[in-house]
Amino acid sequence: MIVELLKNDLILFATLVLIFGLFVGSFLNVVIYRLPMMFKREWRKDCCRYLEENYAVNIQFKINKEPAEPFNLSKPDSTCPNCGHKIRAWENIPVISYLFLQAKCSRCKTAISFRYPFIELLSAVMAATCAWQFGFSVAGISAIFLTWALIALAWIDYDTQYLPDQITLPFLWLGLLLNLNGTFTDINSAVIGAITGYLILWAVHHLFKLLTKKEGMGYGDFKLLSLLGAWMGWQLLPQIIILSSLVGSIIGISLMIFKNHQRETPIPFGPYLAIAGWIALLWGHDINQTYLNWIS
Repeated sequence: MIVELLKNDLILFATLVLIFGLFVGSFLNVVIYRLPMMFKREWRKDCCRYLEENYAVNIQFKINKEPAEPFNLSKPDSTCPNCGHKIRAWENIPVISYLFLQAKCSRCKTAISFRYPFIELLSAVMAATCAWQFGFSVAGISAIFLTWALIALAWIDYDTQYLPDQITLPFLWLGLLLNLNGTFTDINSAVIGAITGYLILWAVHHLFKLLTKKEGMGYGDFKLLSLLGAWMGWQLLPQIIILSSLVGSIIGISLMIFKNHQRETPIPFGPYLAIAGWIALLWGHDINQTYLNWIS
């Protein structure tokens, strides 16, 4: 009964996704902030083990070589980074709490970044757009989850210039699995897309390194484009590459002109790939068809 209702009432489905997307956006804020820190702790722990150093010199670990306290996506509870105030449930309602608190911590009155409600709204609006585009279907539900993954990847890369395999690789395999039944494209196009997506940026990276003796992009970018190829097929890869390069160039030049951004300072490419991939997911075939009609 509920399934049929959601299939037949697109407005209801999109509205529910919009509301749920706000809460997912709140969780994405946690993922974006904590996941890189979790990796760094694990890397530091592995290095200490390898080098046989005493964990007592590191304040994050006890002498018994175990973390002083759990640190993951659920623990410890969220707190104000300035005063340590434990954020209560009513202070963690997406967007509403931000407005109610007037963008300040309830205890120390330190300003809360607009980034948090922005990601919540972004998660909700983009997911609802997918719901409206694909409806209540395997493609629709899958596109919503891919959207949330792309948001997390884009912001993590923006903050750290790192695209975690823990998100990229599972979604790469999920794309191939979905396309066994032709959810977004046929399986042959998906497999070729995954392989080609990786190899294109791998080749560009090594050619750039050969010519300039510098690193142009990271291996995470290769895997992200491979993920997009696995979901949408090789046919949309040129569009994704052109669009992401165009957006990246515009933003990069703007940063150098208006914010005195140094040319030597690296700019993460992952966010532009994510933006272009999401656009291609929803409207890529329409864009290609429009372009083919125009040139003919």
